[in-house]
Amino acid sequence: MHGIAVALLTEDPEHLSALQSRLEATKLGQKVFAHIGFPVSPTDSVLRQLQESRAEVAIVDISKEPQRAIRAIELIRATTQQIAIFANGPMTQPTAIVASMRAGAGEYLDHSAGSDGLLEALTRFTSTRTRTPGAAGKARVFTFLSAKGGAGCTTAAVNTALALQQAHGDVVLVDFAPIGHASLHLNLRPQFGVLDALQNLHRMDVSLLDGLMTLTKEGLHVLAGPEQPYPAEPTPGELARLFDLLVNHYRFVVVDASSRLDATTRLLSDLSNAVLVVAQTDVVSLWSAGRIHAFLEEGTGRDRLRMVMNRYKKIPGFTDEDVLHATNCKVLWKVPNAFHSVSPAIDHGTPVVLQEGPEISRSYRALAAALADASTDGGPDLIYAQEGERKKMPGRLNLSAVRAGQ
Repeated sequence: MHGIAVALLTEDPEHLSALQSRLEATKLGQKVFAHIGFPVSPTDSVLRQLQESRAEVAIVDISKEPQRAIRAIELIRATTQQIAIFANGPMTQPTAIVASMRAGAGEYLDHSAGSDGLLEALTRFTSTRTRTPGAAGKARVFTFLSAKGGAGCTTAAVNTALALQQAHGDVVLVDFAPIGHASLHLNLRPQFGVLDALQNLHRMDVSLLDGLMTLTKEGLHVLAGPEQPYPAEPTPGELARLFDLLVNHYRFVVVDASSRLDATTRLLSDLSNAVLVVAQTDVVSLWSAGRIHAFLEEGTGRDRLRMVMNRYKKIPGFTDEDVLHATNCKVLWKVPNAFHSVSPAIDHGTPVVLQEGPEISRSYRALAAALADASTDGGPDLIYAQEGERKKMPGRLNLSAVRAGQ
């Protein structure tokens, strides 16, 4: 089964056994290399073995000899830039914690804790990895949320996904709505979907994932939503494992979360390059969008939160600054009002973006192009693109200040 490739380095055999048990319990990490002892020079064979193992994460145990472990972290950081480093040790040594972070560790794990802390760290690593600029084979993830019922979230997600598929290929639309409607918009009758994927993660591989997809004639892959409400929520580990496979198999992942607002929505937002709140220019939509921003403040997804104004009609005296003031979200895109084109397109299962003439079709294709351009040019930070203007958004915080000693 696909998982995060993890290397374990320690000077204590008992700690190695404990680390292996914690890693196995996460069901997200997979041990590819383990060694008792640390590298002591840039030419040390341990560094060569670490690179040959193709590890994505190295866990360095600093519990026994912090100074030697911190030196090892510096060597790994200097010689293997592509490997993330987690330090593992007691929480009672603040000096060692700060030193390990300055040396290059991106996470610090309490060595006496169970697997939950390690699972959270690996989940954060997966979230960061899906947003790494220029990472070959790593899809960009765009999640659509609805400010209120009927705002047109599923319509926006479906049409954007199809536009990306037509322009770039290798796109999957994942329906995480409480009751999935994306298949109806595409006139599909799926046999499997998201729930099947979550229930079969223990044996999931690319072949099984392909078998759970429903294809449109344009080549868009659809992982369908449930046909009736379901009480269970995926755990952070389950969601991370599913998206780890998706981002390694597709170029773009478009998520329709619709009006869903729960812990899963926060996780989806954290895993996304852009979180697009679909709203209209009415008081209820804008009020709700502001509350959604507040709801997502506990995660990192808020940094990528942007507004898509649907059924947009220019209102004299009402500006993008007014939207920002009301919602704390900048306007990314304005989709024109075209109810008489969109309504029959939904009823017939033929999305409007497949039509050449309507202005709304051109708008969705331009939105898809802006998202694709932001993925390649802006990396993890969405580019604010509206009416020809592009401004880079602030990114998430990192440990550069700690490492620089600030």
